[in-house]
Amino acid sequence: MATEALPSTHRAAILTQHGDHKFSFATETVPLPHLEPSQILVRLTHSGVCGSDLHLASGHMGPVRSVLGHEGVGRVVALGSAVSADLIAVGARVGIAWVRDICGDCAACLRGEEGRCGQLLTSGRVWEGSFAEYAVVPARYVIRLPDEVEGLEDEVVAPILCAGVTAYKAVKVCGATPGAWVAVSGAGGGVGALAVQFAVAMGYRVLAVDVGKEPYCRNMGAEAYLEAGEASVEAVGKATGEGVHAVVVAAGLNKAYQAAINWLAPFGTLVCVGVPPEDQLVNFHPAWFIGKGIRIIGSAVGTRQDILEALEFLRRKVVKPVVEIVELDQLNAITDGLDKATKKYVIKF
Repeated sequence: MATEALPSTHRAAILTQHGDHKFSFATETVPLPHLEPSQILVRLTHSGVCGSDLHLASGHMGPVRSVLGHEGVGRVVALGSAVSADLIAVGARVGIAWVRDICGDCAACLRGEEGRCGQLLTSGRVWEGSFAEYAVVPARYVIRLPDEVEGLEDEVVAPILCAGVTAYKAVKVCGATPGAWVAVSGAGGGVGALAVQFAVAMGYRVLAVDVGKEPYCRNMGAEAYLEAGEASVEAVGKATGEGVHAVVVAAGLNKAYQAAINWLAPFGTLVCVGVPPEDQLVNFHPAWFIGKGIRIIGSAVGTRQDILEALEFLRRKVVKPVVEIVELDQLNAITDGLDKATKKYVIKF
């Protein structure tokens, strides 16, 4: 095993209270992660704070590990004994995302849909996450950040590893023609604001829908904006002419979906991204889809290739996450208002 001089301990944000819609973190000094033969050890420089971390900590997504976080960027500092330097070298810049490992053999993997692998292993649920100075990663699934993105700071790369790639993939699969109207519901959130930027960069006209975030959404590039409570069919039609050709629903509320389906023009596509609580169901009649030829699709995070494609938009400076750098000790404070934030919080180690 090739290593540099490594400490025996490191700092991590430990989830000390979990579930029942309540959670808290405590910054603790803990032993350095144990490096298995097939793994690499990464020294993190930054980690984004994602809305999914709140859902995990609140108990909405089942059992979790003690260290959350899945938007990490860092450098490889050690290789497991079975990892060849030809595969990845010490010093390489890598990302740690939501998807941490896959089987590579199931129908989903063979179709290139890594995020739907039947044996999916994720950060914060199966693997310790990126709210720590060091993390171990399976060498076979590491996200290599190529030379082409070396000009991008770690702090702007980090949000792309979950929120950004989720937004990019949702817009990528929406099926609209460049120049057409695309609506983003929840456009002022972490995923939604990036979806607005990606949609504009892909040549769409964007209608942003949120609550009290018009200046922010317009700064992201939205051509039109509606308050969620005022986004009637008539208001959307007035803003866009005939309705929108796709809606990316980033808001995790059933009423967001209930409204969005009515905004679609004939043959439009509803892209489901935000996940409402289990007791929030959505009611649609099949006649609506039959008569208008509407499609509903689901989009969840993205693949390693999607991440690299999304980063290319940043390299070209047509998409830029709005970030605020925070310390690990501030995690409790920033999560209190994360749903109302108009920026992506990124921890610097």
